[in-house]
Amino acid sequence: QVQLVESGGGLVLAGGSLKLSCAASGRTFSSYYMGWFRQAPGKEREFVAFISSSGGNTYYADSVKGRFTISRDNAKNMVYLQMNSLKPEDTAVHYCAAGRGGSGPSESRAYGYWGQGTQVTVSS
Repeated sequence: QVQLVESGGGLVLAGGSLKLSCAASGRTFSSYYMGWFRQAPGKEREFVAFISSSGGNTYYADSVKGRFTISRDNAKNMVYLQMNSLKPEDTAVHYCAAGRGGSGPSESRAYGYWGQGTQVTVSS
């Protein structure tokens, strides 16, 4: 079982940057692929970024490609999301998720464990 705790959210001006962190518990963290999702008020949760268990493969939503970078440190049980050139439309609660054995890294159902989320607000 994996427990996830996000941090690093906050209020930032458009064009600014934030780095989200996700701390994972458990000794098998390196066997999980990880993802970041987000949900804005009144909207469905959407995929943001994926990283494989080894960190060798990453995948991004078109809306964040070139601006966001996902990374992980398996020695520290951490996953990160570096967000640059932030836009007001990035405003949402951002969630870290962990999965194993699923398919479709952009699908919520591929992930069995979720954090509580951290709010990111981008003002124009």
